[in-house]
Amino acid sequence: MEYYIFNVRLEECRMYEIPNKAMRKIKIAGTRSLYNFARVITKAFGFYFDHCFGFYDTFGNLRDAKKIYELFVDAGEEASPAAQGVKKTKISQAFINQGEKMLFLFDYGDEWRFMAELKEIRKSEEKESEPIILESAGKAPEQYPSCEENN
Repeated sequence: MEYYIFNVRLEECRMYEIPNKAMRKIKIAGTRSLYNFARVITKAFGFYFDHCFGFYDTFGNLRDAKKIYELFVDAGEEASPAAQGVKKTKISQAFINQGEKMLFLFDYGDEWRFMAELKEIRKSEEKESEPIILESAGKAPEQYPSCEENN
């Protein structure tokens, strides 16, 4: 069994200002799907898992991405032509080398942008366990901040 250790950092959001870059160190089996990884990331930051998302090997223009994994493919909706799904793609298929980084884009409206960096691949004799948050740094912002009226 191989476990993947990621540093996942919340980089930015199109709709809300992010005062600090919260980071979570996550240990997850390489046999888990990208869909499962996305669920773990959102939970680690206190977000609801309630929007479409994708993983991209670029942090700039998504059209420049060479590796694209989108939930749209699994949902049978229009997706990027080169995109693969997230439900059947294993973490070990998407992240090959230590140090590899991918953008995890959650909620195409608000555009929550997370940077997922593969820090380490560990071999283990133990059976597959649930994903673990090994480290938590910084306070994550609210996914849906309350709107305050200015009177």
